[in-house]
Amino acid sequence: METDLLSVLALGFLLGIKHAMEPDHVIAVSTIAGRSKKLWRSSLAGVFWGMGHSVTLFIVCMALILMKGTIPGKWALSLEFTVGLMLVYLGIVNIFSIKQDSVLPKHFHLRKPGRINSDHERRKVSYFQSALVGMVHGLAGSAAMVLLSMSTVRHAWEGALYILIFGAGTVVGMFLVTTMIGIPFVLTVKKGSIHQLLTRVTGAISTCFGFYYLYHLGITEGLFQLWIQ
Repeated sequence: METDLLSVLALGFLLGIKHAMEPDHVIAVSTIAGRSKKLWRSSLAGVFWGMGHSVTLFIVCMALILMKGTIPGKWALSLEFTVGLMLVYLGIVNIFSIKQDSVLPKHFHLRKPGRINSDHERRKVSYFQSALVGMVHGLAGSAAMVLLSMSTVRHAWEGALYILIFGAGTVVGMFLVTTMIGIPFVLTVKKGSIHQLLTRVTGAISTCFGFYYLYHLGITEGLFQLWIQ
């Protein structure tokens, strides 16, 4: 394998790590990773996000590279718009989940504690949801990824390899991010008020950033105008 290609792939891996740490990615996954009472579950949520992100990115990008096509600006912005909607949804879910948590302890005496804790943990941490969030992000970022791939590689197989390495970087990057995010949540598990405050804060940040993201795309970037043309 040529040295130039190895350098490009190494750069792709580093860019994948950097890509995982973009604000909308971190905010979205924080609403999921922060729900866990165990650090390894938070970390695993990041891995599933990276896998979901890589799957859609690879499928869409390879289809476009092989067809030598691109995603029109209107559609690219529309896909980004779904990210904003998702951020708002995740934020609202996190905010309202606090009320459910505050009610749950009242019923602990109705069942065996071990079973309740297990059921509660499964209900709060959804790896499927994490993967789905990653897939949406991957779909929204496919337009930029196609342009990046076309500018750095010469053949389709090189593009496929680049996207896979880039995807591996996003998995590693999001693993690190969700691990760091999960630490304060795990440390405050036994301090209910602080734990709920952190959950409420992540939900509020996700909701506010989501609305800002929608406004930026719709008004500043002119998506709403493109829709009515």
